[in-house]
Amino acid sequence: MDYRLTDFLPTTKKECELLGWDALDVILFSGDAYVDHPSFGAAVIGRVLQAQGLRVAIVPQPDWHGDFRDFKKLGRPRLFFGISPGCMDSMVNKYTANKRLRSEDAYSPDGNPHLRPDYPTIVYTQILKQIYPDVPVLLGGIEASLRRLTHYDYWQDKLLPSILYTSGADMLVYGMGEKPNTSIAQVLQAEDCEIDTHMFRNLMMRHPQKQTVMLMEKREIPGGIRTDDILLHSHEECLKNKKAQAENFRHIEEESNKYMAQRILQQIADRWLVVNPPYQPMSQTELDAAFDLPYTRQPHPKYKGRRIPAYEMIKFSVNLHRGCFGGCAFCTISAHQGKFITSRSKESILREVKAITQMPDFKGYISDLGGPSANMYAMHGKDLDLCHRCKRPSCIHPKVCQNLNTDHSPLLDIYHAVDRLPGIKKSFIGSGVRYDLLLHDTGDERINRINRQYTRELITKHVSGRLKVAPEHTSDRVLWLMRKPSFQLFYDFKRIFQQVCQEAHLHQQLIPYFISSHPGCTTEDMAELAVITKQLDFHLEQIQDFTPTPMTVATETWYTGYHPYTLQPVFSAKKPQEKLAQRQFFFWYKKEERQRLIQQLTRMGRPDLIKKLFGN
Repeated sequence: MDYRLTDFLPTTKKECELLGWDALDVILFSGDAYVDHPSFGAAVIGRVLQAQGLRVAIVPQPDWHGDFRDFKKLGRPRLFFGISPGCMDSMVNKYTANKRLRSEDAYSPDGNPHLRPDYPTIVYTQILKQIYPDVPVLLGGIEASLRRLTHYDYWQDKLLPSILYTSGADMLVYGMGEKPNTSIAQVLQAEDCEIDTHMFRNLMMRHPQKQTVMLMEKREIPGGIRTDDILLHSHEECLKNKKAQAENFRHIEEESNKYMAQRILQQIADRWLVVNPPYQPMSQTELDAAFDLPYTRQPHPKYKGRRIPAYEMIKFSVNLHRGCFGGCAFCTISAHQGKFITSRSKESILREVKAITQMPDFKGYISDLGGPSANMYAMHGKDLDLCHRCKRPSCIHPKVCQNLNTDHSPLLDIYHAVDRLPGIKKSFIGSGVRYDLLLHDTGDERINRINRQYTRELITKHVSGRLKVAPEHTSDRVLWLMRKPSFQLFYDFKRIFQQVCQEAHLHQQLIPYFISSHPGCTTEDMAELAVITKQLDFHLEQIQDFTPTPMTVATETWYTGYHPYTLQPVFSAKKPQEKLAQRQFFFWYKKEERQRLIQQLTRMGRPDLIKKLFGN
């Protein structure tokens, strides 16, 4: 389908004029290229606000050097500026675990790695405040969401206060932003005038907004400090005492994953961060509405002839649901999306698939019918009252909750409906699959049978030659700290995978992901991982060194040295030589690594592992 320039959110003054707009209500600044697609957060928020009748423009990847002309070109908005730093945390996007600059930025045209600054949330806000000091600035996106309270920053190697405090913005919206941004805009629109920072502040204190953070003086806190508020250790106390930071994190994570959360307060110097509770999960109708907005599903025409790597990966994919109840220790999804699953309706999913079939370069293959975890679609508690009282960060660790319905039949129904559509040759599952859900004995033979059917259909019909799964480690002690299931389940799943492939005469590969240097992992654990994966005939390629990212239990454990839930000491490899020593065991099969690994194993006193890896 051919789209006109006016089918996109405007990015320039000329595009605003083509729409007949002489003024704007909201201007968004994005650290990513502008792709008008429901997988790109800035486009979603722009479309949601546009659906309220607001005139919304977006400035993608503004030049933060020189005269700041990109920040001035659209003038001041009537309501507010919004900062969306990108779909990924900017520092993870730009740097490796060794703090080396990446060669490609997947969210930039032609992968150019120089189009966004470090911490665009801070850089963009400070420029806007310099040019337009009286215009409210709202922060959103993953970078701000994960830095809403005192957090450890791996790249600066120090504890930092809330990014709201550092940037000088007026409000931070955390988590998925459709509902809070809609509510904020409605409050501001009701004033029917141009909003300045003083008016914005007064309105937001009179009408406290869920899922937002504001910085206040103690006397300004709505309702004062209440008995049901959670008072965290102050930022200054956390700087002095790492155990205080670990204690804080448990509260932060639990409130991020509760159905009815409490307000969180934290003091910074002489002011207070007020973190209002999140909204309850979106309903299916609300989620459908966000996905059914008039996206063109294409990059803005300004990028014609240029490749945006992240878009190329997802252009023929469909997101089925939101949220993840896995609670993996190193993952940020639950901190941003929460653990409760909201699933799109079958009708909404099929509408999107039909739209994909009309794309001129579509060849009949859906690259992914997935989500944060591919096979959590439509899963929820059997007794929702129990879920509403629960504060466990994971529904499947240390074991699958008895109240969790793990029936895969709604997902099978989606697969079957998609594959019946004209123009669809095959649909693949590219998102990660939780095999512990597939192997779980529910006690209900009907559901067990359906889950076996799902496993078989996944392997025989929806794998593009390689199925990627994430056991992450082989040591059950390390896996417990990761909040992942025992490695025994991987053995079970590998056996089933090979058996199904053999029966169906398929030559497919199972590709496991592993992590080194995770808190609790020692070099000896990695040596044993090397032996086990050798015995399984794997030459590992999907591997990574643990990167501490803000607001995960693994990062807090890594930084503080204490597990936030037990406050017991936990070892972490931190020195570059320690991390390298662990990572090298992934590559035991390379000749150039052999001598170093033999020396390491000799120092460990493990000649048995030398023999298992390299023979006599």
